[in-house]
Amino acid sequence: MRVNGVEFRLLGAVGVWQGARLVGPHTAQQRTVLAMLLLEPGRVVSMDRLVTALWNRQPPASARNAVQGCVSRLRRTLAQLSGVEAELTTSAQGYCLWVDRDLVDLHRFRHLVHRAQRSEPALGHELLGRGLAMWRGTALTDVAGGWLPEAVVPALEEERLAAQEERAALDLTLGRPQDAAAGLSGLVAAHPLRERPVSLLLTALHRTGRRAEALALFRRVRDQFTDELGIEPGEELHRAHQAVLLGEDTGGTANASPPGEPSRAAEEPGAAAVAVPRQLPPDVEHFTSRTHELDALDALARKDRGGGGAPVICVIAGTGGVGKTALAVHWAHRARDLYPDGQLYVNLRGFGPTDAAMTPADVVRVFLDALQVPGDRIPAAFEAQVGLFRGLLADRRMLIVLDNARDAEQVRPLLPTSPGSLVLVTSRNELTGLAVTEGAHQLPLDLLSAVESRELLVRRLGSREFAAQQGTADDVIAMCAGLPLALAIVAARAATQPGLPLTTLRGCKADDELEAGDGLDVFESGDPSTDVRTVFSWSYRALSPAGARVFRLLGLVDSPDITLPAAASLAGLPVAQTRRLLSELLRAHLVGQRVPGRYSSHDLLWTYARELALERDGEAERREALHRLLDHYVHSAVPGDALLNPAVTASIDPAPALPGVTVTRPAEVTRARAWFAGQLPALLAAARQAAHHGFHAHAAQLAHASRAFLFQEGHAQHQVTMHRIALDAARHIDDLPAQALSHIGLGQAYYRIGDYAGTEEHVFLALRIYEEQDDVTGQARAHTHLGYLRHQQGKHQEGLVHATRALDLHRASRHRVGEAQELNNIGWFHAVLGAYEEALRYCEKALAMHRALGNAGGESSTLDSLGLIHHRLGDHERAISYYERALVWRTDRERVSGAETLTRLAEAQADAGRPAEARRSLRRALDMLDEFAHPDAESVRTRLAELDTAAPRNGAAPQAGPGRRR
Repeated sequence: MRVNGVEFRLLGAVGVWQGARLVGPHTAQQRTVLAMLLLEPGRVVSMDRLVTALWNRQPPASARNAVQGCVSRLRRTLAQLSGVEAELTTSAQGYCLWVDRDLVDLHRFRHLVHRAQRSEPALGHELLGRGLAMWRGTALTDVAGGWLPEAVVPALEEERLAAQEERAALDLTLGRPQDAAAGLSGLVAAHPLRERPVSLLLTALHRTGRRAEALALFRRVRDQFTDELGIEPGEELHRAHQAVLLGEDTGGTANASPPGEPSRAAEEPGAAAVAVPRQLPPDVEHFTSRTHELDALDALARKDRGGGGAPVICVIAGTGGVGKTALAVHWAHRARDLYPDGQLYVNLRGFGPTDAAMTPADVVRVFLDALQVPGDRIPAAFEAQVGLFRGLLADRRMLIVLDNARDAEQVRPLLPTSPGSLVLVTSRNELTGLAVTEGAHQLPLDLLSAVESRELLVRRLGSREFAAQQGTADDVIAMCAGLPLALAIVAARAATQPGLPLTTLRGCKADDELEAGDGLDVFESGDPSTDVRTVFSWSYRALSPAGARVFRLLGLVDSPDITLPAAASLAGLPVAQTRRLLSELLRAHLVGQRVPGRYSSHDLLWTYARELALERDGEAERREALHRLLDHYVHSAVPGDALLNPAVTASIDPAPALPGVTVTRPAEVTRARAWFAGQLPALLAAARQAAHHGFHAHAAQLAHASRAFLFQEGHAQHQVTMHRIALDAARHIDDLPAQALSHIGLGQAYYRIGDYAGTEEHVFLALRIYEEQDDVTGQARAHTHLGYLRHQQGKHQEGLVHATRALDLHRASRHRVGEAQELNNIGWFHAVLGAYEEALRYCEKALAMHRALGNAGGESSTLDSLGLIHHRLGDHERAISYYERALVWRTDRERVSGAETLTRLAEAQADAGRPAEARRSLRRALDMLDEFAHPDAESVRTRLAELDTAAPRNGAAPQAGPGRRR
């Protein structure tokens, strides 16, 4: 709605419009202040929040004066409006913009969504269409600072996604499955693990008679769920699949919200459809006592529901094994209905057998994945990832369990900043710093009393069995010293051997085991009989010799969990035999399986296992086991890397794997990508462990074999970490080729995060090594990267020199794919420099080579280059033809590159006198770029606005570097 033509816009470029005139504001800082005020019209926004929005954590000394200046100029902007009441007031608490919410496009969009959810399908569909039409691209596109784009924009984009899903569901309800399928295809391609659009698309394909496509889609998505998340898809997706199999009609689905998917989208206007994670481990079956602590947590939950300006944080602190995790998980299950937007859980591994604690960067990425944020929308910088995570939690009620924290610094970046969520932190440290600076509540957890310990045993053993051994049980309780972990293991041991007297359990400790090491000494109570090692030994002694060996070897692993093939390699055993032995450990509660196919254990048990390995297995055997494990990761990663990066000649040549190593060889690209995604924490840990234990070649090869995945998926920080490890390792063994590859990997990672100085330094270091080693292929690789860098820096003539040198080197080494790619790069540089005939000659030769080699990606890039050249030559129709052929491959596989091609296609269409087609192409490009929050979206949006009035630009098509198109 507009009053006298006035509209306040947030869903795209920020501004105040009256009719067709932009009234203001005209600077990014003013737009930021206006956006902050319009997000909450009628509510006071403090000076501190405005400063944070403008400068995040590094405000200048003049920040407050600058905000006051922005407010003053905004008042002058508002004064230009006629016929509308809009007042910007000042108070002691901050600033408030009083304006009718219906004049703000965001709030009008939310109102329409709210109405649609309560309307008949036809009207709801119309209302959602009107609401979605208000979006002119990514929200808040032209504000200053990084806080709003990181903390607010992602949640707003989720609101748009939820509305798109709901409108597609209404298409089905209204009997328009063709329209639903058309709208859902792009959503599913961008969000394959988001169950609701997948379920809707299955139904739409089914109803349009495309049953085979529907079944293929389900198989593909199910594989992604099991490979990447280790879980099966949810109930609604299975229902839709079953309906396709049986040929049934699934009926109306417009208002269905599957479990574990969008939250409250049909309850609150404008609620963002963020995924609803359910990450809590299973509840503790025999949880006992802790009445006081449970009451305290209930009180905190009531305080949380009472509102306030900050999330509620509680630190459960106590010694290892005292039951901190059990209390947190049990209460979280009890209270989960209070937090309908989901529960996040992570073991931070602050205390354990190794120093491999999870970093905040690792955890934030895990949480973003759990919230189903696509990898291409996750920023490379850690601070930006934190902002995105906190933005997704804004105005949501979520329960977050941060288990086994090392210190306050590990926890702080993981805390939400908005009210509504409750955070449980468990740690062996008190984390006093969180209480001082974040207002965390502290809940100390002590050992169980004798009465509470007895109650635990009664629940685990049964009252009849306990009563029969009352006297002995009291002795066992005393021996366990109130440590819940020890009591639980005693009970489990007794339960697995019915009729075994507790006196036997009490007396089966061995003196030699008490001297095994000092990793568990912290749990001594002054009496050797209460040593937790002895308690662990009861379960260990019941294992078969082969099972005991596998348990000991698992203690050598630094990663948080291990897969079956990796465990088989560690043990040097066949997979089937290893599976049986791991099942034995599962039954004895010596390992767990939080995620199907991944085995892990309590850190105390891992410590115990490591101590046993150090005591009972010789150094040579331990080293050989670690060697096999590292062989598994290297020999599994190398073929996966070849699938992800087929254009690069194999430069990783690991030594043959030891006997007994199981290698995972993915058959196609999707499987390879899923393997790397699932194994990333293990690969990082393995690289560190390899370097620490002197397996330097393995450390370098793990990084090099992971490079393509890390770069393609945007794991720039992990790529830096792994290639630094690789570089140090390669220097240890004086492996110059490995050093060069590490420099290339670091240069590529720094390029991704915009550190061009770092890119230049490392690529030149690689080039120097390749020249010293007379490695022609390596030199070509380095010159190619330098060409990409020079183009990005606007130094096109220098880029052409590097591309030409790379071509000569590829020809010398007979690297045909590299030669074809470099011919295209040279053609592109000539086109950018205006030498169109030369550009045409190079690109036509590149096209012929790519076709002969069967390189579809290279062919698509070259078709795009030819489109640019013919456009510059004035042959618009031919340019259009080339662009359209390039898009056949690009729009499905390289969507950002596809958007760039679409922008160039639009210019050719406009110059050919087809403005309507040009607008359609630009809108398609804008949709793709907005999907990734890409910075080029604004220039496309500007061109779209110009298209109505501007004259043809004589082929001045937007440019993209050859490096971005690979």
